Amino acid sequence: MKKIDYKSEIIQPDIINELLDKKTDNSKIDDILNKALKLKGLNLEESAELLNVEDEQAAEKIFKAAKQLKEIIYGNRIVLFAPLYAANVCTNNCLYCGFRHDNTSIKRCVLTPDEVAEEAKAIMNLGHKRIVLLTGEDYKETGLDYLEECIQKIYEAKVFNGEIRRINVNIAPLSVDDFKRLNSFGIGTYQLFQETYNEDIYKYVHPSGKKSNYRWRLEAMDRALEAGLHDVGIGPLFGLSDYRFETLATLMHSHHLDAKFGVGPHTISVPRIEPAKGVTFSENPPEQISDFNFKKIVAVLRLSVPYTGLILSTREVPEMRKALCDLGVSQISAESKVNPGGYSVHKETDSQFTMSDNRTLDEVVKALLQDGYTPSFCTACYRKGRVGKDFMDLAKPGLIKQFCQPNAVSTLAEYLYDYASEETKETGLKFIEEQILNTDNPAIQSLLTDMIAKVAAGERDVYN
Repeated sequence: MKKIDYKSEIIQPDIINELLDKKTDNSKIDDILNKALKLKGLNLEESAELLNVEDEQAAEKIFKAAKQLKEIIYGNRIVLFAPLYAANVCTNNCLYCGFRHDNTSIKRCVLTPDEVAEEAKAIMNLGHKRIVLLTGEDYKETGLDYLEECIQKIYEAKVFNGEIRRINVNIAPLSVDDFKRLNSFGIGTYQLFQETYNEDIYKYVHPSGKKSNYRWRLEAMDRALEAGLHDVGIGPLFGLSDYRFETLATLMHSHHLDAKFGVGPHTISVPRIEPAKGVTFSENPPEQISDFNFKKIVAVLRLSVPYTGLILSTREVPEMRKALCDLGVSQISAESKVNPGGYSVHKETDSQFTMSDNRTLDEVVKALLQDGYTPSFCTACYRKGRVGKDFMDLAKPGLIKQFCQPNAVSTLAEYLYDYASEETKETGLKFIEEQILNTDNPAIQSLLTDMIAKVAAGERDVYN
């Protein structure tokens, strides 16, 4: 196969389809996995070899390697966040989405910036420190003036020991000039999902609205990075097209960004279509993804772009979320509300999709601890300037863990002292003691001991 020029074109479907037509050579699997475990990443051909695996025994090798690699890069930490939906108005007509413009069965609203701040306070009272701010795609109702005021009020809001320390945003694609303005708001990662990289299917499922322009959406991340944003997050919506095509296209998009800007995606999200009120299409998506193949998707993404954060929402049931954390997911939402006003304002509005994990944040934290994971509320990289290429320079060789692990434990201690139930607090403090005792590096052990002592004494936002 000819060498791929990632800079010239973002998605090259002919190359992807050529790779998908090849049968996997199982004799290559071990060599590919060994390369991945050396933090070399995988090229598109190697990723395709793994995606095409159907043998369960070979798949288990892939799953085992993905878990091992995630621990090498990030350790045992899982970052927690909450979505904050400011509005569910939308000018697009995406066939799969509860917010689609022609869906007359749902109740809609645009929260005022003050109401958005009240939602943020409710999220703080749960114990969260980071949110992703979302709206439907309506450039007039939820334009940059509105977003700027919402973001400002969220950062200003405080409750007890609670504050939002990082706001990621998931909003409609912008021009370069508008991205420059968005960047001035003090955001973290800019997220935008292509939904499907198959252009024909894209046009079918996006029949009207500005989102129907495939190229405008596809090129958004180029414009964002050209505008000076440091971190971007991408992802498809699984269920619209062949999962193998979507996964390879996501990886091709990742390689394009890395080749052109020296910065691959900070995060990749892996949502599956879930039913939405008034949207028949969402109840029977054209490409149902089996649990086995979904696990394979996550494992191959982790092995192929080891530096990226893999995000999983409350669309999935708790059992699947646990399984995917074992395969490479590194960030999950918890106690989510996916309708405007769902946390505190209690507007009579409808959700974008049906959730499958309705546990409280406390229940999620306790479950993670019992599974051997460190629940993390860390936002230190953003405040320390470890973003963009600086973050990549640490993540790609596996050095970011030296910051992630101490900061994860410190923020976990904050949560335990300020928000946790007595049972979760007891479980968590024992977990922290074990983490400190089992730390091999004396310098990090000393750092951890000092950080936890400060938190126990009442100091907050302790990070390195």
